[in-house]
Amino acid sequence: MKKRIPIEEGDYYLTPEGYRCFTEQYHLKRGYCCESGCRHCPYGYNTKTNKQEH
Repeated sequence: MKKRIPIEEGDYYLTPEGYRCFTEQYHLKRGYCCESGCRHCPYGYNTKTNKQEH
């Protein structure tokens, strides 16, 4: 089971549609790529190639 990361200020923002969008800060704190093609992924995951580009 993955460790649960507490959400802090700056970890996300709400999109105009009302969804929670996680920031690069949160992804780095989490420490791994979930391979979901997140908007602010610092790990460079490409959903078209299924590979990390960095």
